[in-house]
Amino acid sequence: MTTNQLLTISEPDLLGECRKGNEAAFRKLVAMHKKQVRRTAIGMLGETAEAEDVAQETFIRFFKSLNSFREDAKTGTFLTRIAINLSLNELKRRKRKNRWLTFIKKDGLEISVEDISANPDKMETKELVQKALKILAPEFRAVVVLRMLDGYSVKEAAEILQLPEGTVASRLARGQKKLKNILEKIL
Repeated sequence: MTTNQLLTISEPDLLGECRKGNEAAFRKLVAMHKKQVRRTAIGMLGETAEAEDVAQETFIRFFKSLNSFREDAKTGTFLTRIAINLSLNELKRRKRKNRWLTFIKKDGLEISVEDISANPDKMETKELVQKALKILAPEFRAVVVLRMLDGYSVKEAAEILQLPEGTVASRLARGQKKLKNILEKIL
């Protein structure tokens, strides 16, 4: 299939081409979803190298699982689920690393930690929200990112996170309240 033919192809047909090994089709699929995947990773991890790595790894994992992808969910939803899971794994890794840093700190070594309230007048709103999101617990952050940043419905977020809709709704309400409190303290 030529590149021009790929411009008008439906997503299910595009997936079929990807499964046949058509690299141009996969590049088009990546181009269609990279903003969403990147936004999800940044929402979960902040604008960090790890977020960029998660975004790239999302597409690598998707490519490896193309043959087992049953298309029960939309491609974007499936990619977002991968990005969320990889982000949660990264947050767990950070937590383990922070435990190690805390242990080192107790042994007398000095570690500098960025003060998020430093110069709030100079911070942009986007940066403030990113910093506030980093403070939220992962279970709240995932729901807030999916609903507020990615625009998924409660039902879609529940499907992505594999949680009951009621749990997603309550975590969203609690997460928004916590986010508001964090932002009030920063400002």
